[in-house]
Amino acid sequence: MSLLLAALLGVVIGLVLGATGAGGSVLAVPALVYVLGEGPQEATTASLVIVGVTSVVSAANHARTGHVRWLAGLAFAVVGVLTSIAGTRLNHAVHPDVLLAAFAVLMLVSATTMLLRSRRPADPATGPRRPPRRTAVMVRVVLAGLGVGFLTGFLGVGGGFVVVPALVLALGFTMPVAVGTSLLVVALNSGVALAARTGSAAVFDWAVIVPFTLGAVAASFAGSRVAARVSPTVLTRTFAVLLVAVAAWVLLDALVL
Repeated sequence: MSLLLAALLGVVIGLVLGATGAGGSVLAVPALVYVLGEGPQEATTASLVIVGVTSVVSAANHARTGHVRWLAGLAFAVVGVLTSIAGTRLNHAVHPDVLLAAFAVLMLVSATTMLLRSRRPADPATGPRRPPRRTAVMVRVVLAGLGVGFLTGFLGVGGGFVVVPALVLALGFTMPVAVGTSLLVVALNSGVALAARTGSAAVFDWAVIVPFTLGAVAASFAGSRVAARVSPTVLTRTFAVLLVAVAAWVLLDALVL
């Protein structure tokens, strides 16, 4: 029964990740903790495997349509290597309740960002915007890369919800290209953080990780098809509301229960 449940949860995560290029890992950890009974540290480790593998497969799928910018994705990931390692070390040092509370706050920030972006109307009448200066672009990419690297190591998330808007705003990528490139960044960051944990006392519950990952990989292909048929605004707002609900429960459990 637990194998089937893990696979079904993986399907949900894969659909989200494939459709939005972000957010799958934000839901993976609460699912692993509250549905499958993993500890917070074990769940963040499992999330790195699940989201990393799923992102590799999904990024390859996006690459076939030319929606991955390899150089930009590699540069973004390289910037976050050091902070990813630092986040991994901090993950082992904090109390599980602190880890869950930090995760809840991250989900609320992510949901707020998504809702604000979905409410910002596109105005073609304003004409083309002046491209930002190269120095400003580099600063944005470096800061975003450092932040995403730390979040990946500390909370076991890929940080796609930060990468996607950063690629759109800093580099002027279209949304499909930002999603595809974000998946590359998520895969690379997850790999680095996972490598840092392998040499430590990290616990890998393969009986949960394997079916969860298989379900997520299979559903990631359907996720890209969903994104092509459903309004991005509807997807974003629905996912943001779900994040708020999950974050409220996690925060209540970590601080009160």
